[in-house]
Amino acid sequence: MADPDAATAKMIANLEAATGRPLAQWVADARASGHAKHGQIVAWLKSDQGLGNGYANLVAHKTLASDAGSHAGEDLLTAMFEGPKAAMKPAYDKAAAFVASLGDVEFAPKKGYVSLRRNKQFALLQPSTKDRLDVGITLKGVEPEGRLEKAGSWNAMVTHRVSVGSAEEVDAELQAWLRRAWEAG
Repeated sequence: MADPDAATAKMIANLEAATGRPLAQWVADARASGHAKHGQIVAWLKSDQGLGNGYANLVAHKTLASDAGSHAGEDLLTAMFEGPKAAMKPAYDKAAAFVASLGDVEFAPKKGYVSLRRNKQFALLQPSTKDRLDVGITLKGVEPEGRLEKAGSWNAMVTHRVSVGSAEEVDAELQAWLRRAWEAG
């Protein structure tokens, strides 16, 4: 089951595998850099240390918040799937697990949705009703067809939307669109 803690743990393991340096060392270096704000730390890690946006955000959050960001994210995610929308949690979990398997991804829970970012937001997962998870995807230049519809006024931060009614609908077709957006993002 994918959740923010699982995604964070995977990112931490991937960070060390990709860089040869554990998170604790990155945090120590970030603290020693003299940068005090999240954006400054992220910019420094990306420009001077060559980290991707997801890893830089992870290190910045751990440097400044001592995990406070991940707890806030957990609370937002829990609230998002309380009550009737709990029925959409399995579909969310399957989509989130697939996206996490792609690699460098930041899961950023908001009040009503989870933003999925690499260098920029490439998708979002939103439990809209008790029987619909909307998957917003940024696919510039792709014509909508079938399940892949224009996002229109639903959300200006993405170009397309796919409505999902169950975990089974997080299928190879949807995963291919998510992978394509991830690759571009």
